[in-house]
Amino acid sequence: MKGDRLTASSSHLVRAHGTRVEGRAPRRTPVIGPLIKRIAMVALLGGLMLTGGILWALHGRPGAPARSDRPSLVLETADGRPLGRTGPLTDAAARSDFPDVLVNAVLSIEDRRFYQHVGLDPQGILRAARVNHGAGKIVEGGSTITQQLVKLRGAGREQTMERKLREAFAALWLDFRMDKEAILTEYLNRIYLGAGAFGVSAAARLYFGKRLTELSVAEAAMLAGLIKAPSEYNPIRNLETARQRAAHVLDAMVETGAIDVKTAAEAKAAPAEVKTPAELTLATSWFADWIAKHEFPKVAADTRTMKVRTTLVPELQQAAEQVVAEALKAPRRGGPSQAALVAMRPDGAVVAMVGGQDYDQSQFNRAADAKRQPGSAFKVFVYYAALRSGYLPSDVIDASPIRIKRWEPENFGGRRYGKMRLEQAFANSVNTAAVRLATNVGLDKVVAAARDLGIDAPLSQVPSLALGTSELTLVDLTGAFASVRTGRRIDPFGIIAFGPENQGLRTVGARTGSALPHREELTGLLRRVVTSGTGRGADTGGFVAGKTGTSQDHRDAWFIGFNETLVVGVWVGNDDHSPMRGVTGGSLPAQIWRRFVEAAGAVTRARPHIAVEQTPESAAAPREASVTEGRGSASYFFPFRAATTPEGPQCNVKACADAYDSFRASDCTYQSYRGGRKMCSITQGSVAQIPSNSSCNVDVCSRRYRSFDATDCSYQSYGGGPRRFCDAER
Repeated sequence: MKGDRLTASSSHLVRAHGTRVEGRAPRRTPVIGPLIKRIAMVALLGGLMLTGGILWALHGRPGAPARSDRPSLVLETADGRPLGRTGPLTDAAARSDFPDVLVNAVLSIEDRRFYQHVGLDPQGILRAARVNHGAGKIVEGGSTITQQLVKLRGAGREQTMERKLREAFAALWLDFRMDKEAILTEYLNRIYLGAGAFGVSAAARLYFGKRLTELSVAEAAMLAGLIKAPSEYNPIRNLETARQRAAHVLDAMVETGAIDVKTAAEAKAAPAEVKTPAELTLATSWFADWIAKHEFPKVAADTRTMKVRTTLVPELQQAAEQVVAEALKAPRRGGPSQAALVAMRPDGAVVAMVGGQDYDQSQFNRAADAKRQPGSAFKVFVYYAALRSGYLPSDVIDASPIRIKRWEPENFGGRRYGKMRLEQAFANSVNTAAVRLATNVGLDKVVAAARDLGIDAPLSQVPSLALGTSELTLVDLTGAFASVRTGRRIDPFGIIAFGPENQGLRTVGARTGSALPHREELTGLLRRVVTSGTGRGADTGGFVAGKTGTSQDHRDAWFIGFNETLVVGVWVGNDDHSPMRGVTGGSLPAQIWRRFVEAAGAVTRARPHIAVEQTPESAAAPREASVTEGRGSASYFFPFRAATTPEGPQCNVKACADAYDSFRASDCTYQSYRGGRKMCSITQGSVAQIPSNSSCNVDVCSRRYRSFDATDCSYQSYGGGPRRFCDAER
């Protein structure tokens, strides 16, 4: 028995060490419990990996595309004619606005299982892989609409595995976070469809001039077909290619049961036609680019599609383009290869802009974006500073050679001068006189004078500043001359009114500063440049005042001036800053200036409503006012009084122009000191320069002009000639 107990004890120890004991059945280990644990563990790990992947994808996602920050501007001319569109065209729509035919077309060609998958579609990926393998190239993608939306939101465009993984994880998250209808709506509003159109609603307007609800089956199929390659299938440029793609979409719609074979055949037999509205065509002009880049950001920061009424007068724009093209048409050795022209009203409203020889060849705007040395055209600020410091045009300045440290400025042609009157030195653009005058007055005062006339560009306070070595744009310099013309700071502008599409427009008035002194004296100096100085090439026979400018080595040549109704600036030169041979501001630029002004006069006679001047009432109007679309006439948004052309000459135009700065040749009137415009009574052959029963501001005129005679309100102009009527207001 003892042995039996020992054997039993030994058997217990053996079993304890895991050795099988003969004669006993083994105990079975449970299977279901560990399996459940393993499944739970795998699910947990999978969930953690999925969560981590989503967090990784969302954390590393780039920002939204920059196009959302650019507004779409639908531009009009001053009288309301279509000018075209700038920027991307957007037009967000609600889910209920998308017709079933369009939704079915998009789903049939882009994501047939959109409502069944969870953001990723394995079946779609396998199907695309089979099709691509059979074709031997990539002809079909496996991305879902959700994945495409992730990409539109900014998942990146690089073709890497990392980007694909981020896109997949983000699509899963997006499908979990948003419902299908919201995903589809955002996708249809964001997708790019060519020609600057984002979203199907914008594309429907751009290509067909229709609302979404008006789309035909053929048009819906064409829009859906653009998604794959919007540039390649752009129907404006490649209509037949777009139609072939639309036919493929129609076949896909038949396969999915969205339409029947008969409907598809009818749509193929009557394919979509492109009918782009004039207002939605891309505006390919320097003026339109200037509005979008420089002007609209000044008045609004809206990213919606905005309607913008501009200051452009098409007839004047056409005249400007023609004059510049003719001037550059005949290539000359050593001549300029480019030119720019800006024309504006005295209040700064830009009516024409040419930024180069050919916009199709170069979109760079040499009128608004090119910073060039103005040369002697900058002297207007030097002499304005001198006038403000107490100098008179008749005062004498030493124009002999001057040396400042190691710099010794030279006059044109190496000429030497002695003492001369300021008006003579300015008219003949004597460099030594300008430098000495600037140093006597003070360079800080020269800079201050430029600032008061509207120049905000950096100006270096060095002696060469007097000769125009600091770079300026043509628009800014022309605006400064408009300040001289009106006697108060003027900032050029190009927008009359703006507002969201299908809503009222808000008017934008001219920006004007406080009144500037010495307008008459400075105008007299500029007038003499044209009558007896370097600007004689710009003389039209009427009232013209301006200044020539030529930079060092003839790299830039300018003429900036004004007449009764327009302020015009012209620049010629080369983009590479290479010198021109013998081209000065008084040669080709002055000729272009004169030809344009004469062409503008012809336009005025043909279209009297274009010859306009701002009325005192409109000048005092508030800068912004809320208006309705029904009041959108050109005269309302561009508050100028129309001029009428008399049947024949009713006055002595030249004598009246000499007598009144505000004289308007089109109707022989001038702006009187009190009340409205009056007829100039100086008839043909008349020698009298002063109207009868004259009324003027005696106090202001006597302080402004030493030769003022209160008995007839006249003064002797510095440029000589007959006495002139003082119509100064303050």
